[in-house]
Amino acid sequence: MRNEKLKFLILDALFAVIIAILAQVAIPIGPIPFTGQTFAVGLAATILGARHATISVLVYIILGAIGIPVFQGMTAGLGIIVGITGGYIIGFLANTYLTGLILDKTRYTTKMAIIANIVGAMFTLLFGMFWLKISAGMSLSQSFYTGFVPFFIPGIIKAVLAGVLGIMIRNRLIKSHLIRVKSE
Repeated sequence: MRNEKLKFLILDALFAVIIAILAQVAIPIGPIPFTGQTFAVGLAATILGARHATISVLVYIILGAIGIPVFQGMTAGLGIIVGITGGYIIGFLANTYLTGLILDKTRYTTKMAIIANIVGAMFTLLFGMFWLKISAGMSLSQSFYTGFVPFFIPGIIKAVLAGVLGIMIRNRLIKSHLIRVKSE
């Protein structure tokens, strides 16, 4: 039992690092860039489930909040979290918890992982859009067209990839006894 807890703590920390690394994969398209961290968040949720993926994202956010440059563009600090992209970062918590919860309550299949990741990705976009409205003083329409529309199709693509790859990796981790699951 203790060994399992240690394995999951290591995986939690590993995914916080993976999210930080993929945050650096960015394409600037305006005030909000396309990044790889949303893919990493979906991957964490698919592989680890609700509890451990949420811990990973929380560790990532805390690291950034205390000044370790883990956010996009090697940035850090509370200013990023309360800035125009902060809603997306906080939305990662809802994304991972919801994606993982859907999978925990149903089955860890590729189809369910894709569905769960799409639902989770939409929550990230909604959190980001509403925070953008508040933090940038935009109208709802402006924040929708700036913070949701450009990310909808890429979000779907990243969600599908996270679902497919996440299930493949999860199954391999289970098969190699690196993680143990109760029953699926």
